[in-house]
Amino acid sequence: MNDRHEPKGWNPYIAGALTGLLLVLSVWAAGKYFGASTTFVRSAGFVESAFSAERVARMEYFIKELPKIDWQWMFVVGIFFGSLIASSTSRSFRWQAVPTMWEQRFGPGRLKRGIVAFFGGAVAMFGARLADG
Repeated sequence: MNDRHEPKGWNPYIAGALTGLLLVLSVWAAGKYFGASTTFVRSAGFVESAFSAERVARMEYFIKELPKIDWQWMFVVGIFFGSLIASSTSRSFRWQAVPTMWEQRFGPGRLKRGIVAFFGGAVAMFGARLADG
């Protein structure tokens, strides 16, 4: 048996309940459901507009959805800082390029992990945008 204490994450029921409350507050305060995929697209447009504002202004998507820093963008930034705080307070934070479960199943290769993570993220983002999320 292992002597050291493994860090415990947050209780998933409490985290889920808090996320549900945040969603209710989001709809109540802003009249919108929160999401992240639109923010990533807007951020890309925001960065691109720094290099070619007139090109972004002509893009059909950005004519109706201007690249801007709004409440959804702040929500995505909050996800980053919230997860950092949660992992720090639960003492589960660590820098790890290849998760232990991945390493046990597919080996320690960082390149393979990076390629799979990139394409998995691309598929998830495509699906979210396809669903207008």
